[in-house]
Amino acid sequence: MSNPGWPTVQYGENGDSVKQAQRALRRTPNLTIVVDGIFGPATEEATKAFQESVGLTPSGVVDEKTWELLPNGNAMPVLKKGSKGDAVRSLQTILTSGAFGLWEVTPDGIDGDFGSKTEASVHAFQTWSHIKVDGIVGQQTWDTAGSLEFVVGLQNTVGVQPV
Repeated sequence: MSNPGWPTVQYGENGDSVKQAQRALRRTPNLTIVVDGIFGPATEEATKAFQESVGLTPSGVVDEKTWELLPNGNAMPVLKKGSKGDAVRSLQTILTSGAFGLWEVTPDGIDGDFGSKTEASVHAFQTWSHIKVDGIVGQQTWDTAGSLEFVVGLQNTVGVQPV
């Protein structure tokens, strides 16, 4: 089970369980979902659409069976100067691939080490995306421009402790 132990959530509820469900639904992929912790009409409709796509009765309630079939909903790690590993390597790949004609500044290599050049590329991406420019890849940056989170990949949340 990719989301073990999460309680049933449904329309009208809010909190961390709803955020977990929303992140998982975004990874189905449904990039229209906003991860705000409020189970409103959009989350309910996305839940129904997902349930129907996997052969469940579309109730709009994220119950045990729905949790079981949803992708992992863990938060993406916060990446910043000094971070290392596969999530950084994947981020560098996307920043490099997307830079041409858009934010133009690449990390100048894909080594899994979030150094000054990766930070400069993140600054350029954040400026291009019209979001807070701080060189830190937190939830707002993951969610930006077609969702870096989805592009970088769900596999990076497995075993990674969010900051």
